[in-house]
Amino acid sequence: MRLIIISGRSGSGKSTALNQLEDEGFYCIDNLPVSLLPALVDKISGAEYELFQGTAVCIDARNAWKDLETFRAILDSLPSSVDSHVLFLDAQEQILIQRFGETRRRHPLSTDSIPLAEAIDRESELLEPISGSASLVLDTSQMTIYELRDAVKQRLLGTSAGSMSILVQSFGFKRGVPSDANLVFDVRMLPNPHWVKELRMKTGLDPEVCQFLEEQPLTAELYSDLCRYLDTWLPRYREGNRSYMTIALGCTGGQHRSVYLANRLFQHYQEQYPAIHVRHREIG
Repeated sequence: MRLIIISGRSGSGKSTALNQLEDEGFYCIDNLPVSLLPALVDKISGAEYELFQGTAVCIDARNAWKDLETFRAILDSLPSSVDSHVLFLDAQEQILIQRFGETRRRHPLSTDSIPLAEAIDRESELLEPISGSASLVLDTSQMTIYELRDAVKQRLLGTSAGSMSILVQSFGFKRGVPSDANLVFDVRMLPNPHWVKELRMKTGLDPEVCQFLEEQPLTAELYSDLCRYLDTWLPRYREGNRSYMTIALGCTGGQHRSVYLANRLFQHYQEQYPAIHVRHREIG
């Protein structure tokens, strides 16, 4: 039985994650009281729930604080037949404040006497038993809704026993390094197509940019070195029972060089790693 518990601070994307799991065939419950988790596990053990891919529940700060304190003990008490994973979503405090301002939603812990920033800090304290038990933590500060949905699919659903899901991601350093990256490669030493007038408005997905980069001796040298490194170490990560790996390649704007190399690596490793994905953060 597969059980995924989603938690995190308000505004971090819990509803988006839960909706994605529902789309993937999970039986989903929002705002489950912690104390009801054992009873839920007993219930979903029945044959009528076998048609679902698993069960996903959202547990957040709307729970009674005394129940939240018992989360670890309750999780440990579940039967060994339950394959449980705890996904904790978070974001920078300023980002959370901005999101509440844009949506005009009220924070569940804020009142006339408790301002938003204080409510967010209080929420962190209440959820500490869950965040400390998380098997996966995602910082959604720089993620769009679509990137979060992709991350949930890749990190939670992209693997089977003994396999490893890989995300190859291009990005621009001017927007910062992806927070979930495991391996980061800086490819800014390659000639920049941005300075070629005819290529400036194109991306690393366009044939003209690919041709320009393939004509540069440094490109072949760098690509060969990247493949040599990944050929050596990706199997070691997999042998270490790692379920997922994010390989991030960055250039200045995330439009040309990193996109081109991310695509080449994705194509190169498709047969060897069937659960491999590619994402270009700056171009959608």
